[in-house]
Amino acid sequence: MFRRSGTATTLTTALVAAAAALVLTAAAATSAAAATAPGFLAGTDLPPHPTSPWYAGAVTKGLPESAPFCLEGVLPATGSWHRVFGTEYDTGAVQVSVRSASPAAAAKLVGTLERKVAACAADWLRTTPGGTASWQDYGTLPVEEGAHVYGVHTSIPDSEPGVHLYGIGRDGATVTVVQWGEMGNLSHAPVADFKKTTTKAVNKLNP
Repeated sequence: MFRRSGTATTLTTALVAAAAALVLTAAAATSAAAATAPGFLAGTDLPPHPTSPWYAGAVTKGLPESAPFCLEGVLPATGSWHRVFGTEYDTGAVQVSVRSASPAAAAKLVGTLERKVAACAADWLRTTPGGTASWQDYGTLPVEEGAHVYGVHTSIPDSEPGVHLYGIGRDGATVTVVQWGEMGNLSHAPVADFKKTTTKAVNKLNP
């Protein structure tokens, strides 16, 4: 009897030790993932909202549940992190950052993202009968390997128009995209403040 009891105790101790090791391993993996995430914007880095603070979600590994408007299907899940921002009203934003395999791969991704945004208004019109859309190239920014800011406006009859700003930039092998949006048109967009946001987004990356 005593030997059986000792065996059971030994087995229980081994199982507890194994479970503890798994917990420690999972915690270490989570910590390692957090440590490798690129630097992200804070809510206070976004263009100020006139009547609401910005609320920032957690920096999360992978792509957001819904892809940013205009960028469906072009952001890779591998090496990606994201952060979603919101206000008490209709204004929202999302930042997605991607660690590419090399600076050359990152530069290629930037080109793909820029072409997708530049074609967004025309692509949207082809699938939205009766809609109107326009876009604007707001130029490049002299930060790290460069950044580019765009605006896209869409509208359909009997509905509020929408306006979106995009900041796309790169630091080494890391690419970041910031998308800001609300109801309105391009004349209402806070372009000057968003350029500052884009510059901060690229400067905060950890290449």
